[in-house]
Amino acid sequence: MIKEFETLEDLGGGYKILQKENGFKFGTDAVLLADFANIKPNDTIMDLCTGTGIIPLLLHQKIKPKHISALEIQEEIADMAKRTIELNALNRDISIMCGDLKNIKMLCSANSYTAVTCNPPYMINMTGKKNSNDSKTISRHEVMCTLEDVISCSSYLLGSGGRLFMVHRPERLVDIFYLMRKYKLEPKRLNLTGGKDEPALVLIEAQKDRKPGLKITGGKA
Repeated sequence: MIKEFETLEDLGGGYKILQKENGFKFGTDAVLLADFANIKPNDTIMDLCTGTGIIPLLLHQKIKPKHISALEIQEEIADMAKRTIELNALNRDISIMCGDLKNIKMLCSANSYTAVTCNPPYMINMTGKKNSNDSKTISRHEVMCTLEDVISCSSYLLGSGGRLFMVHRPERLVDIFYLMRKYKLEPKRLNLTGGKDEPALVLIEAQKDRKPGLKITGGKA
């Protein structure tokens, strides 16, 4: 179940997660997003760009929603996520899929989820310092998907009134707002957090087919 160069880390509360010793590991942003997401017990959730499944695990630990699906494009990482779910005996509650969110119409039906979560790659491709490790590059840069891909996919998956919860960088806020409105996702709640002198992360909730009205907060989510 645990392969060479993998570690099994304790998340507390009986939950554990597999990670690569030298691969991309989940960070504070994933923890903040799971805490920020206003998930309800009857929600059906899709976690995009799930990596090794940290957000589904944290959401299950937090609220135990009706069901959580998770999508990851990298086969090796998706396999780790599947084994993580098996190690936690959560196969009935969390489903891991390996696939490309750009092909979401071939993978899922429209309007089939009440909530979507996503901790996407932050950096526009060809910008920022790239890591020679392909897995880390894919996780950090818009190599396999863009911000627009993530938002259009989320809109497709959500029914009217469905909520998207996403974490990103403040410098991409203009792009985020523009694309959300383009795909009928209205920004409703925003939290600026992290960083010593200025916010390092933005947590944002958008709702599909809803009227304008944005609440902005700072500090902890």
